Formats: sequence, structure tokens, C-alpha cells
Amino acid sequence: MSEVLVPPTRLPRWVDNFTGRHGQTALTVEGGALTGSAEDGSTFAAALPFGRTYDGSPRAEGVIGECAPPDRWGVLLVRKGGFAIARLHGGVLAESKVGQRHVQGRTKAGGQSQQRFARRRDNQARTAYEAAAEHAARILPRVQCLVTGGDHSAVEAVLTDRRLSGLVVVPPFLTVPDPRRSVLDQAVLDAGAVRVDVVNA
Repeated sequence: MSEVLVPPTRLPRWVDNFTGRHGQTALTVEGGALTGSAEDGSTFAAALPFGRTYDGSPRAEGVIGECAPPDRWGVLLVRKGGFAIARLHGGVLAESKVGQRHVQGRTKAGGQSQQRFARRRDNQARTAYEAAAEHAARILPRVQCLVTGGDHSAVEAVLTDRRLSGLVVVPPFLTVPDPRRSVLDQAVLDAGAVRVDVVNA
């Protein structure tokens, strides 16, 4: 099974292309997603962004209207090398912050040197997460939902900050490299995309 992210307005064309590759495709709505089953046995399931469920007509065009972004939502990306945060009003970026932090890589040294290195590395990571939490608390108050990505443990570490306890995290979890401005811009687009799980026969 593979997952592809499809901008909502391109979903009808994507379904047409799927049909062209795999043969006549029957569309249904199951489990809150638009699903397709082709003549050759290939299938797909298209899930709405922002953790929503779909219960409309079994047509790709019907999905588009259900994908509008919330009035106030956010993106939080965290890895040990940095963080990126954005607050959006619908499709418009309202505020953002990108920060890099130096966290040393792993060492092959052994004994006490390795232990000191590990402690230093953990302290650097903790400082980076605290900085991310500080900016998140400033930028993300009162957002309706939050899309996260990066490193799972890093995101979880930031979200333990009590000021962020009220944030509602929704799928998908975005796999991204160390956050930079370009990475954040792409993450915003991916957060609003339709997630299509494809099983080729």
C-alpha cells in the first residue's frame, strides 16, 4: 500500500487517471472516506484533511467542498535540528516562526566520554524543544486544530508544555526533514491535501 497526497481540486483528475490505469472503477463511501475498486482489483481510499470524515456522494467532485481549511488552524513541525510553526486563517498565513537549533550528532566514543556527550546532546535537544514550545504558545492560541510533523518524540516533547494542552491535534502526521521556510510552506499544502491510500493489484 502506498499513500499519495492530492490537492482537493485535483482529485477528480486523479480518479480519472486511476481508472485509466486500472479499468472501470466503482466509487463508494466507506469508513468516512471515498473509496474506489477497479476492474483489476486495485483499490484506493481517499480521506479528507484535518481529521474530517466524508459522508457525501460517491463522486470525487463531492469531496472538494468538504476540504476547505478551518477558520483558524496551525502547523507544528519539530525535529532535533529545528522547528517551524504557522497559524493560518483559512488558506492565508497569519503568523509563522522558523528556528534552527544545533544538536550534536551521535558519537562512536565509549565510556564516560559517550555519557557526557549524550547528556550534552539531550540538554541541547531540551533547549530546542523549550524554544519551540515558547513560540508555539505565542503563535497558536485558540486555533481550532493543529497538524503536526517531523519527529514523533520531538513533537510529543513540545506538546507536553502545559500552555499547549488545549490544542487539538488532527491527522495527518507529516514526515518532513529539518524544518526550513520551504519545508513549512510545503507542509501547509500537504496538511490540506486529500490522503489517498492506494493498493495496486
